[in-house]
Amino acid sequence: MSTPFRIASAGLSAEISAIGAELQRLTTSDGRELLWDGDPAFWSGRAPILFPIVGTVRDDHYRCGGHSYALPRHGFARRRAFTLNEQRGDSVTLRLESDDETRALWPFAFCLDMIFAIDGNRLMMTGRVTNRSDQPMPTSFGFHPALRWPLPDGGERADHVILFDHPEPGPVRRLDSAGLLDPAPRPSPVDGNRLALSDDLFVEDALIFESMDSRRLVYGVPGAGQIAVDYPDMPSLGLWTKPGAGYLCIEPWQGYSDPAGFEGDIADKPGVVPIAPGATRDFMIGITALD
Repeated sequence: MSTPFRIASAGLSAEISAIGAELQRLTTSDGRELLWDGDPAFWSGRAPILFPIVGTVRDDHYRCGGHSYALPRHGFARRRAFTLNEQRGDSVTLRLESDDETRALWPFAFCLDMIFAIDGNRLMMTGRVTNRSDQPMPTSFGFHPALRWPLPDGGERADHVILFDHPEPGPVRRLDSAGLLDPAPRPSPVDGNRLALSDDLFVEDALIFESMDSRRLVYGVPGAGQIAVDYPDMPSLGLWTKPGAGYLCIEPWQGYSDPAGFEGDIADKPGVVPIAPGATRDFMIGITALD
């Protein structure tokens, strides 16, 4: 594997792999590792980028313009090699452009720039998607960072909570056995704006907030170690871990898995947004190490 790209400020440093433009490490100036280490005994991922879909399409195939295409779970960007477009001490931009291999899976010409920038104790990640096709490009995008659970020097695992910016009383969703969005809503486990974390929440896989009022949350132990995650452009959120594993994935999404029974064109899939020919759309997440 090639040497990761490193960026840093006085308060934080990050390492990013060219494969998938995936964040590999996020470290505070005093040496606390905030990101999961990718132990394959549980899950080898760390912070994959989800593009051009989030989640699963039915039978790993989707329809577009009267044709059927195969596309794996979470799309192909996380497996592709990105090229360096620009690097400074506190920022780096990695680029993925469409080619014959991507067009066999996704019949659109595109450019995806992944921009990583550190300012103080905050890492900002931006997925900048440009449609180079002559027709609208139906797009989903997601972030999938695995933060340590428990956080280093952040108290006991059982004391970790998520505090949303707003109350989130709406129902949550689950995935069925095929990885599709189950039509049956479930009662929210959020008490006001507070979600107490436990492995029991994830026995049925991911916890999915289909439509969020909040665009920011704070994760960790109040009064001890905490991380703020803001996602100004992302309306949905997934939370996931394997019970007993040392991470919690906090996943802002634009889009999600096919609803069970969905058979339409991908342009009509819930959660998908169109990007006009020649247009660009940004998808952003910020991760801040709080004092």
